[in-house]
Amino acid sequence: MQSIEVGDLVRVDIPDTTDPDFDRHHGRYGTVVEILHDDAGQETGDPRDSQLYRVELNDGRKQDFRWRDLRPAGSQSE
Repeated sequence: MQSIEVGDLVRVDIPDTTDPDFDRHHGRYGTVVEILHDDAGQETGDPRDSQLYRVELNDGRKQDFRWRDLRPAGSQSE
């Protein structure tokens, strides 16, 4: 996903099956409700890592994700 904005519908797509969040969040859908900033990009050398996307999942809970774990929602019947 090139650019993520507040209001975008996204699908959580965690590529690492060993990630502790994989079973809980992979394949879920939601809406980006806030974009937060931290200094992770300074640590990784990738400025995209300094943005954290707060997503309100379809069940109403909110969870924060990095850019690499989000994709455009497409069809929710995927």
